[in-house]
Amino acid sequence: MACLCVVAAALSAQFSAAIDDTSGAGGLVDELTAHRIKPHYASVLLVGAWLALTWTADVFAIIGYASRAFAIYYALQAAIAAVSSIGARRIARAVLSIALSVLGVAIAVFGTSVEG
Repeated sequence: MACLCVVAAALSAQFSAAIDDTSGAGGLVDELTAHRIKPHYASVLLVGAWLALTWTADVFAIIGYASRAFAIYYALQAAIAAVSSIGARRIARAVLSIALSVLGVAIAVFGTSVEG
């Protein structure tokens, strides 16, 4: 029963994140098209594109690319923290941030999926 609750919680969290991402993306499309495409129409188009992508593409490859993108994102965040720490003369924090940035890049470059 506990396992079922954990799975339900994980699925609901992913569903909530998907709804939030769709809503945000619809707003971005609205802004990028100078309000020619309204957010609710953009959301419908995006859901259609995501459904087509899900059914036609290799889902595990998509997850792999997303994982690499997250690793690069966090590596960039750590690099920004390093630059900020150097500017504030916090050398120990800068060294740690540089190490984390290098680790993020290494994960993006050398990481392999569990399936692989």
